[in-house]
Amino acid sequence: MQLRPARPADVVTIAQIWYAGWCDAHLGNIPDELITARPRESFDTRAAQRVPDTTVATVGDAVAGFVMVHGDEVDQVYVSGDHRGSGVAASLLAAAESRVRANGHRQAWLAVVPGNTRARKFYEKHGWSDEGLFVHEAPGPVDVPAHRYIKRFD
Repeated sequence: MQLRPARPADVVTIAQIWYAGWCDAHLGNIPDELITARPRESFDTRAAQRVPDTTVATVGDAVAGFVMVHGDEVDQVYVSGDHRGSGVAASLLAAAESRVRANGHRQAWLAVVPGNTRARKFYEKHGWSDEGLFVHEAPGPVDVPAHRYIKRFD
């Protein structure tokens, strides 16, 4: 596995991984209006807009997962179904933490919906702390109940 900055040629694969993972993690755990606001094609547009913020993990020549960082926020961490459990997510998360630190922040944060127990356990295993529930405003805007996880770097 290798990590590298995303390229425009990666957008289609990033969007496919993102949408599949987003459905797995969010359907049944978020307000219906967010599902309506996030049709499949919206992931293509958003992936293209976020290329500069994105790091991809590749296995061979294929993109196996990605992470997006915006300021001090680890905004998205998704791995293709074929590579879940292989260590790709942990490598992407570590890369995101490094990027947040390199940007001069002393802590990172991310949002996880309450029903996404797999992600919540993963972040806790990697030293992230659940700071409790808050209302995350998703683009649309749609208010989404979420847990705010943080990781301090000091």
